[in-house]
Amino acid sequence: MNSMKLHSKKLENGLTIQAVEMSGTNVVTSLILVGAGSRNEEKNINGIAHFLEHMFFKGGGKYKTCSAVASTIDGLGAEFNAFTSEEIVGYYVKSAKKHVDTSLDVLSDMLIKARFPKKEIEKERGVILEEIAMYLDLPMQQIADDFTTLLFGDQPLGRSVLGPPEVIKSVTQKDFFDYKEALYVPENTVITLAGAVGKEDISRVEKYFDFKPGIQTKKASPFDSRFLEKKYSIREKQTEQYHISFGVLGLSEKDARYPVQQVLSTILGGNMSSRMFLNVREEKGLCYSIRTISGGYSDIGIFTTRAGVRLDKVLNAVEAIRTEYNAIAKNGTTEEELIKAKAFAQGRIDLSTEDTEKVAFHYGSNTLLYTLQESFEEEKQKIAKVTKAEVDKLAKELLQPEKYRFSGIGPKIDEEKLLRLIS
Repeated sequence: MNSMKLHSKKLENGLTIQAVEMSGTNVVTSLILVGAGSRNEEKNINGIAHFLEHMFFKGGGKYKTCSAVASTIDGLGAEFNAFTSEEIVGYYVKSAKKHVDTSLDVLSDMLIKARFPKKEIEKERGVILEEIAMYLDLPMQQIADDFTTLLFGDQPLGRSVLGPPEVIKSVTQKDFFDYKEALYVPENTVITLAGAVGKEDISRVEKYFDFKPGIQTKKASPFDSRFLEKKYSIREKQTEQYHISFGVLGLSEKDARYPVQQVLSTILGGNMSSRMFLNVREEKGLCYSIRTISGGYSDIGIFTTRAGVRLDKVLNAVEAIRTEYNAIAKNGTTEEELIKAKAFAQGRIDLSTEDTEKVAFHYGSNTLLYTLQESFEEEKQKIAKVTKAEVDKLAKELLQPEKYRFSGIGPKIDEEKLLRLIS
C-alpha cells in the first residue's frame, strides 16, 4: 500500500485545496471537483451539468479554442478528461511532475475564464446527441441508467445525467452561464493534487485559481421516496443478450453501515468466488457477466445485481438471482465468506492507492460531499470491523420481496411471470 500524507488548506473564500503526497511516483493528478452534478438541475435544463462539462473544453482566456487546450495537454504526454455524475463534476490532468504548472494553468483558464461561444454550443449539441445514442446502443451501460430511473422516478436523482434530446436541443448560452455562476463558486469546489507533490504545492494552486467571489445559489435536490411506485421497467429492443438490473434501494455512503453493504455485495456478486458467479453463471450457465453492485449517494444508495443473460433464459436468471437474495436474507452468510469478502474489499482499496487519479478522487470527493478526510487505512479498518451479525441483519433488512425492483433491456418477455418472480 502506497504511503501518503495529506496536506489541506481552506481559503477565506471557501475554496479547499489539498495536496496528497505519495511515495514512489513521478506523476501528479490535478483534479478539480465541483458539486454541480445533475441533482442540482431543474427538469427544463436536465442534462446541462454534463453539457457544461463539455463546453469548458472549448477555450477560455489564454487557451481560446478546443484545439489550443488539447494541443497543450497532448504536448505534455498527459491524460486529460472530465466526468459528470449526479452529485459531482470533475476535471483532471494526469501528468509528469514537471508539467503541473501547465496542467493547472489550462484547468484554471478553462474553468474560470470560459466563454461558451454560441457557435461551439451549436456544434456540441450534435456531439451530446450522439453520446446519448451511443449509450442506447450499449445496453450493458444503459441498464444502469434505466434502473436508477426506475428507483427514483421523476426527480433529479432519477433523471439521466445526459438529459433528454429535447432539452439538449433547447438549452441556451445564458443557461450555461447561469448554471456556472450558481455552482462553480469557491465554497462548492475542491482542488486536489495527488502524487509527487508536497505541502508547498498548495500555494501553486492558489496562484492559478483566483476565483471571482460568489455564493452557491443552487442546492442538490434531496431524495424523495414518494416516487417509489413502479415495480419494474422494460426497454424492448432487439439484442443478442438480455440485460437486467435486479435490486433494491441501498444505503447512503454517509450511513455508518455502508461498509457492511459493501461486504454484503461482495459476498453476493463482487468477484469470481461470489454466490452469483458460482451459482448463476458457473452452475446454471445462465449468463456471461454478472455482478452485484453497492452504490451510494450522499443520502440514499442502490444495491443491485446486473447481468447479461441468454435470451431464452431471462426469467430463469431472474429466479436464480432472487433465490440468492432470499437465501442470504433467510440464512445469512458464513464466516468463511465473510473473511474472504473483507480481504477482497481491503485488497481493492490497496490497489486504488497506486493510482494518483483514484487517490485524488478519494480525498477530493470525501471532502466535497462529506467534509471528511478519511485515509485509505481508515477505510480498510471500517471493512475489518464488519461482523457476520451485521451482514446478516442488513441482508434481512434490504432483501425483502416487497422492495425488489427490476429493469430489463431486450426482446419482449412475459411480464406477468416476471412480476410474480419479483414480488
